[in-house]
Amino acid sequence: MVQLSRDKLLRRGDAAYETARRDAVWNERKPDRYPDVIVLAHSEQDVVEAVRLAREEGLAIGIRSGGHSWVGNGVRDGGMLLDLSRLTDITVDPLAGTAAVQPAVTGPALLERLAPHGLFFPTGHAPTVGIGGFILGGGYGWDSRRLGPACLSIEAIDVVLADGTLVHATDTTHPELLWAARGSGPGFFGVVTRFHLALHDRPRRILRTVHSYPLELRDEVLAWSYAMLDELSPAVEFSAKIGFTPGLDRQTVSVTATAFCETDENILAPLEGAPFRSRTIREVVAQETTMATLYDYADRMTPPGMRWALDGIWTDEPVDKVVAASRPLFDSIPDTTSHVLWMLWGHFPERANACWSSQAKLYLSPNAGWTDPAEDLRHEQWAHGLLAEIQHLSSGLQFSDNNLADRFDHGLSPANSARLEEIRAVHDPEGRFRTYMAPRESTTAYAAAGHARTHTHS
Repeated sequence: MVQLSRDKLLRRGDAAYETARRDAVWNERKPDRYPDVIVLAHSEQDVVEAVRLAREEGLAIGIRSGGHSWVGNGVRDGGMLLDLSRLTDITVDPLAGTAAVQPAVTGPALLERLAPHGLFFPTGHAPTVGIGGFILGGGYGWDSRRLGPACLSIEAIDVVLADGTLVHATDTTHPELLWAARGSGPGFFGVVTRFHLALHDRPRRILRTVHSYPLELRDEVLAWSYAMLDELSPAVEFSAKIGFTPGLDRQTVSVTATAFCETDENILAPLEGAPFRSRTIREVVAQETTMATLYDYADRMTPPGMRWALDGIWTDEPVDKVVAASRPLFDSIPDTTSHVLWMLWGHFPERANACWSSQAKLYLSPNAGWTDPAEDLRHEQWAHGLLAEIQHLSSGLQFSDNNLADRFDHGLSPANSARLEEIRAVHDPEGRFRTYMAPRESTTAYAAAGHARTHTHS
């Protein structure tokens, strides 16, 4: 008989259950899904015990690392929610250039530990993101244009498998497990309790340029930025944003470039040659900055205590075709904190030892943010519905904005997806671990049901 103490094992109906369920999702929108059991793991052994309990009771397992999944992927109806948010240990080996990191570690915490050693890792952009879900899903983090998605820097994992065993998986001992851990996202079939990461040299300095332009320049700015990417060093992270801009009282189209510099050269200088450069509303030009400041900027874009709906597509289509097809999306951005990200990641080469795939030059991502629950359906329909209308341009999605339940798309190449399922059948034949969300779990469906109930009672 598996034993977990009462403060770690909560069953539906227990006094602390609902608080734990709601706390498992960072988004103020809490999914209408209720696990039968919640396990609050305080140690690796707790994880082992939780998986064994799930086997005894026939429970499917959903996993929460940092709780930043916009759709609350770990919180599912029935089964077990295994909450790893207390697993925050970091061990750094500066001589080897490696770190062992537990799944709830955040980017700021990891970078703070690495900085004294002159080391760096491409952590997630939002300061509250736990590394577990971020890195399993690919991990497009700071400086990933140059360093690659974070999952490609995984050297080994400690993982609890469906039979309750804890293994240390490397490319030599368990290559199929490590292949799957590098990018399968919510489809991974185990509980990673520790990631062993290859680290990188810390940049000598970080420069940041931001140009905010009037909204009427939108199409011109987007087309220019798409072409400009090919002229910029891979050490420059480059994006545009349409809609909300912190500190401004109107929607804008803004370009942001962050340079992770190895020399004293200003590799952001090409941005100053934009043909509309004189028309900025506000500007920052090659300003030296820190990771703490970058995290502060990112936090302002997605402030806590709000309701959020996100989606996104990768596309390699010609920019004029993308802009034309996206106009209904751009023209209807809600006048809140909502915005559309135009992320110019380029192409990082795929690797045979990683299932990570489905990328393209551009990542287009609507971000809806609001506060009124009565507005849920409207914002869900904007974020997912309008993107569905340009589905024909998509070459896949990022698992960080996983919305498979609301708008079908693929996060892996067809060949890698098929191989993943073959490996899952070997390591989790009973389907103990939850995989990608299904349409019946759609947050838009929940919003529509809530809307219908409200109008029925009114």
